[in-house]
Amino acid sequence: MNCQPTYLNQNMMEVENRLSERFDGLVDELPDELNERRVKNGVILEESEEEVEAMEGGGVEGEEMLKSDGLHHNSGRIIKKAKRPIKATSFSEPSVPGVAPTQGLVNLNRASKNLRRPRNSLGRGLPKKGGAGGKGTWGKLGDEMELPWVDPNDPNYDSDGEEAAEVGKKTIKLNTLVPEMSEEDVRKAVEPLMLEYFENGECEEVLFSLEEMLLNIGSRRWMVPALAIELSMDHKPSHREMTSQLISELYQKVISQRDIGKAYDFLLRQLSDLILDTPDAPTIIGNFMARNIADDCIPPKFLQSYKGHVTEVEAVKALCRADTLLSMKHGLVRLDNVWGVGGGIRPVKYLVKKIVLLLKEYLCSCDIQEATRCLKDLEVPHFHHELVYEAVVMVIESMHEKTDEAMCKLLQALFRSFVITIEQMRAGFQRVYDQMVDISIDVPQAYSVLERWVLRCRQAGIINDDILKKMPSRGRKRFVSEGDGGLIKDSSYW
Repeated sequence: MNCQPTYLNQNMMEVENRLSERFDGLVDELPDELNERRVKNGVILEESEEEVEAMEGGGVEGEEMLKSDGLHHNSGRIIKKAKRPIKATSFSEPSVPGVAPTQGLVNLNRASKNLRRPRNSLGRGLPKKGGAGGKGTWGKLGDEMELPWVDPNDPNYDSDGEEAAEVGKKTIKLNTLVPEMSEEDVRKAVEPLMLEYFENGECEEVLFSLEEMLLNIGSRRWMVPALAIELSMDHKPSHREMTSQLISELYQKVISQRDIGKAYDFLLRQLSDLILDTPDAPTIIGNFMARNIADDCIPPKFLQSYKGHVTEVEAVKALCRADTLLSMKHGLVRLDNVWGVGGGIRPVKYLVKKIVLLLKEYLCSCDIQEATRCLKDLEVPHFHHELVYEAVVMVIESMHEKTDEAMCKLLQALFRSFVITIEQMRAGFQRVYDQMVDISIDVPQAYSVLERWVLRCRQAGIINDDILKKMPSRGRKRFVSEGDGGLIKDSSYW
């Protein structure tokens, strides 16, 4: 009888312990005669397939085969080897009918089947690559935000985050390069803004547009007030008032005190050319200077800096005009109305006085163009019916043929030039019709004079038949001859 070495027995005991721990719960108990089935070199012999079939089939042949192989216990219990689950007893597929599953595998639940721990007792039991490994995976969430490198040649490469690039010991900072406009480009960009401002009067829109092009204008910001004043010379006094307000609004936002002073230097040098288009250019520039000083856009010493340095007559006249306005009593307060009060703001009595003076001057000079210019300067197109009313009243009060003819020519010229509309003409005549009772008290022949002059205006094409038919007539009760039976004759014109 061969005796096994001691170290071999210890190794066999360790193998048995490992097997018992590994198959605990899967197999009822380990075979009892593992020690009897040892061959050379300490290798355990496993059962063959034929032995298993014979063992499962039963019968005499199977028992004899098991006995002949020495796999039958003395007590009659059959020794079976622990085998792996086959397809018939797998977890993922249903069992084949007629084949009983392994007894140890029946007790496993779904959680045990889905465990990701390795079955070979190796590793830490963690998922591979943090759950993001394997073929066809894209990585964990957020991996795309932490790219290992960025290709500068990529079309989607964004270098805004890189404020400075270090080359050796020097730090290079990249600044935005903005092309600066020339004087011609600034003029082309600013003039449309000013003309549009004269139409809508929106200072905020001009300020927003200039702030957008501020970098491109650069050192030529002084051209903004210079162009605004130059353009306002060709417009009405109300537009000059709007220009003064715009300069005050742009001060310290787009333009500075130095820019305004440089603009006036440019305008004073160009006065000889500006006078050709605007004869009163020195007076206008002087008014602008005084108004800007009153608005605290430039200091009062600005005018003193020109003393002894200006030789042109026009420039001296402009500076004297500004100095005179500032030297008046309460001059700074009066400069708020240096351009006059706007047409819609002026009092009605003031407008009536101006219109009456206009008509009296016209009767003396008979200058239709000058009368038209003065009427336009009032900037009250909604109040032109007052001129028609005052003209008709003057014709009635004068009762002179020359006055009738002159007033008819004036209204005809204003009507044909579309200065006075048909609505304003109708409103003026209707006002006269409504006041004829009071007018006839002062002028007894008012109805006859009115009738004669209205017919003249109708022949001149100033009024239409509707205005003519509405003309009132003075009612007179004149009895006819005795043979008419005492009837009253209607003396109306129609």
